Amino acid sequence: MGAGFAVGVLGVLILSHAAYSTIQYRSFLKITDEQFSGPPIKVVIELIAGLVLCMWAALTVPGKFLSILPQSDENRYTIFSQFLLSSF
Repeated sequence: MGAGFAVGVLGVLILSHAAYSTIQYRSFLKITDEQFSGPPIKVVIELIAGLVLCMWAALTVPGKFLSILPQSDENRYTIFSQFLLSSF
């Protein structure tokens, strides 16, 4: 869990803040009886920044890739046999 995970958490926090800001902006427009024409540019920038950070984290944080070939060493052991071997 390195920097990629932290960037992903930061991206989710930024997206959450942008959603909260949009809800708050719509509430403000209801109070002032104005029409909603779209979110403010600040919220759009937050959305883009959060999306970029989340995408970067999703591409850099994935786990170890495993082989799908039936003859690979990773597919020779089952969980049951590993459990039996670890108990001795």
